[in-house]
Amino acid sequence: MAAITAALVKDLREKTGAGMMDCKRALTETDGDIETAVDWLRKKGLAAAAKKSGRIAAEGLVGVASAPLKAAVVEVNAETDFVARNETFQDFVAKVAEIALHVGGDLDAINAAPFPGESRTVSEQLTHLVATIGENMHIRRAAVLSVSQGAVATYVHQPLKPGLGKIGVLAAVQAPGELEALITLGRQVGMHVAAAKPEALDIDAVDPAALERERNILVAQARQSGKPDAIIEKMVEGRIRKYYEEVVLLEQVWVHDGESRVRAVAKKAGVTLTGFVRYALGEGIEKPKDDFAAEVAATAGV
Repeated sequence: MAAITAALVKDLREKTGAGMMDCKRALTETDGDIETAVDWLRKKGLAAAAKKSGRIAAEGLVGVASAPLKAAVVEVNAETDFVARNETFQDFVAKVAEIALHVGGDLDAINAAPFPGESRTVSEQLTHLVATIGENMHIRRAAVLSVSQGAVATYVHQPLKPGLGKIGVLAAVQAPGELEALITLGRQVGMHVAAAKPEALDIDAVDPAALERERNILVAQARQSGKPDAIIEKMVEGRIRKYYEEVVLLEQVWVHDGESRVRAVAKKAGVTLTGFVRYALGEGIEKPKDDFAAEVAATAGV
């Protein structure tokens, strides 16, 4: 029997998109003949993933998981919203969130981690899931927040089931104190973040490039007034303050009362907000636009 080397398994995996363990079994069953192994995988339905890997996956689920002093959020994409209602897919996302909680937000580490209850890694289990369900899927991103004391609260907007939905938020609340009260406040912060979509925790954390771009736009707009440079500078600074109120969490108006600033709410509660993460399913993914007329014309050969 031919030696089944790691390089041979890797070659078969790249050809088919099948899981590592499935590739090794296929090569073992076919005496190391890679082309016959491809056929073996295709017959088993395990090579189907390769054909689906180029399709856009912008649906799926965001999942959260928490433990004392830390929490994780992940986004796992699929092609259709229908898959999000598949219990096997839901279970996969929930377990990936738990894995991220322990190994961190690095995708390579997550993909290489053992998948609970299976003799596969997370990456191999995902490939198996693609072949089973019949849609392209991928783990898009993951993040973990932690505190030395306090809590990292989680919030899922309109959850499909506990910990799974289309918008997931982590909110890190650093403070001594009664844990349930901190979690409650953190959840309120999470709800605020879900609704207000802040881009930075505080002014110092604002992206310098985004700030410069905004300033250039505001200067160009102000110059149209024809006023002196000194007046224009004051106009721009006033508008920059307004910009901060729109994109900086601590400067935003607290959605729960419509009056207080978030920083004032945190100060009154005696806590420090040290970070947040907001994942909205599919954000930033360019989705194909259906052109029904063009599709009909193409089908008719027009």
